Amino acid sequence: MESAKAVPLTCHGHSRPVTHLSFSDVVEDDQYYLISACKDNNPMLRDGVTGDWIGTFIGHKGACWQARLSSDATLAATASADFSAKVWDTHTGECLHTLQHAHIVRAIAFPSQPRPQILATGGFEKKLMVYDLSQSGVSPNSNSSSPTSPIFGANGHASHPPGYEIGPGVHKSTIRSIIWGGDLNILITACEDKNIRWFDVRTRSPIATHAVDGTIGSCELNPSKSTLSVAAGKSAYFFSGTSPGQLLKSVVFSKEVASVAVHEGERKFVTGGNQDTWVKVWDLDGDGQGDSLDVWKGHHGPIWSLGFSPDGKLCASGSEDGTVKLWKFCEGGYGLWK
Repeated sequence: MESAKAVPLTCHGHSRPVTHLSFSDVVEDDQYYLISACKDNNPMLRDGVTGDWIGTFIGHKGACWQARLSSDATLAATASADFSAKVWDTHTGECLHTLQHAHIVRAIAFPSQPRPQILATGGFEKKLMVYDLSQSGVSPNSNSSSPTSPIFGANGHASHPPGYEIGPGVHKSTIRSIIWGGDLNILITACEDKNIRWFDVRTRSPIATHAVDGTIGSCELNPSKSTLSVAAGKSAYFFSGTSPGQLLKSVVFSKEVASVAVHEGERKFVTGGNQDTWVKVWDLDGDGQGDSLDVWKGHHGPIWSLGFSPDGKLCASGSEDGTVKLWKFCEGGYGLWK
């Protein structure tokens, strides 16, 4: 593919390993945005096409493990080791909500809708929580003399949206990733107990579970939300994005994979290793054995997160080396590639 000849765009700015990255949908005029989470505490917003830095969200006091944008890129949500999740206004950089937790927050998700008013979180508490951001205000149970309530956002406004747990007691270990499905009633979790679970938000109960072999690295929906791809141990799993629990295909590799992303249109997928520094391109209809279709070299550390842009024309990678790279995945010119 011609993209192999194109030099990747390298996005600098982070000072520690990049743990997660996520794209918005196409917002207008073919424009979309990218957010990166990092162990330097400071998530960054970028132009998705060029990788140009737009802003940094300042406020977390610990490593940021996961970051997501609303579909229209007006809101950002971040999960942190400082025992909090935050929701931000992407135009002003203002922290709109701070959701205090009892332990490290590893995972966060918005439903796929413009300026969503609900948010899901998970982490070391082993609880999948859903919060109603529209009900933000001082908690009725708050004691004003308590230093922890009400909980204040960076802008000083009291922010204590009510939350409830989905599937109490179901998760046996840390929740590593949360995905809000194309169906807004379905939430998906990837847990360190080596299970992928699908939940019905209406009944607050699990409706499907699939065990995987090995530690889960990444769990993401492709931009069209047709396929859920999971990296776990030495395997990549591809589940239906619309039918909970339906495994479409699994591929076993000779080495462990830390991240995976799928491009349905090209019938290809990419993997990042935790023992090397390369992104590999594979045939989605192949078995993962033998040589990959392409190898992208440029990172200097393991690749923890991969994702295709909403138009499918580039792939973003986030690495232990502290950089985000954008790789062209189309013929001809695109963005800064002329």
